[in-house]
Amino acid sequence: MAQQQQYSLPAKLINGGIAGMVGVTCVFPIDLAKTRLQNQRSGQQLYKNMMDCLIKTVKSEGYFGMYRGAAVNLTLVTPEKAIKLAANDFFRHQLSKDGGRLTVFKEMLAGCCAGMCQVIITTPMEMLKIQLQDAGRLVAQQRVMPSVVTTLKMGGTSAVLSRSYNTSPGAQVMPVSATQITRELLRTKGVTGLYRGLGATLMRDIPFSVVYFPLFAHLHQLGQRSSEDSSVPFYWSFMSGCFAGCIAAVAVSPCDVVKTRLQSLRKGANEETYNGVVDCVRKILRKEGPGAFLKGASCRALVIAPLFGIAQVMYFVGVGEFLLGYTPRNIYSA
Repeated sequence: MAQQQQYSLPAKLINGGIAGMVGVTCVFPIDLAKTRLQNQRSGQQLYKNMMDCLIKTVKSEGYFGMYRGAAVNLTLVTPEKAIKLAANDFFRHQLSKDGGRLTVFKEMLAGCCAGMCQVIITTPMEMLKIQLQDAGRLVAQQRVMPSVVTTLKMGGTSAVLSRSYNTSPGAQVMPVSATQITRELLRTKGVTGLYRGLGATLMRDIPFSVVYFPLFAHLHQLGQRSSEDSSVPFYWSFMSGCFAGCIAAVAVSPCDVVKTRLQSLRKGANEETYNGVVDCVRKILRKEGPGAFLKGASCRALVIAPLFGIAQVMYFVGVGEFLLGYTPRNIYSA
């Protein structure tokens, strides 16, 4: 049994990595809209909704403006999704060694452990992605409302980190790579600079995994053809992943708003700065009301649902097992 687990784990890592790359490529523009919607404040709203955000982004930044930050996401989403999905698989296996069926509590515990493991990659990935995604919003805000936003709070950081946020008249989004931002963060703030918002990321990803993985497992089980045949149709795996992902994404959306606000280094002159999770929650409630915690919730659901639907299809097809020459094994079978 130990040998089987040893052989199957690399396959699971491959499945998670491929799923992440395919999923991110498909839904990244929606993720960009989510970030910009979450970061805009009441009274300074540039975008009415997701479609309005995407249309204005294309008009001002071109088609590829919708993919700002995609390179860093595609690079890091492979290990991130691989760790998340494979870790859940590993912990489920460890918790079911007694031969009995996994209880809901054990399924939630496995999801919790998977969520804790993934933040090693998720936090710096989100940190870099958000800076690149939000640059266009700040420049557009300066063009549209120059009387409201006249300067940017640079916080004493270097010119490299400020280049994407040029607010001179007729400002354009200047190209800055994730590598440049990483280098400057490491130079000015050390490794902790890349892990800004770690607490908020844990606060989002652990509950997400606790909700998602048990919910998916039970929905997936409903699609079994019979008690003797535990196989599940292709489309059922996809639908189960989509539905579970959508529910989990909306459930933790308030945490995602807090994380996005904390990880945004550059803010307009009239935008709040935050000193930790509690301070962020307090200021959002006071100035924008409870509804602000659901900003971008529909976008996040549209991002996460197909992303995890695709991930479960990768497990269903068994791409990793095929590449390594093994027979696909359903991790959720009894």
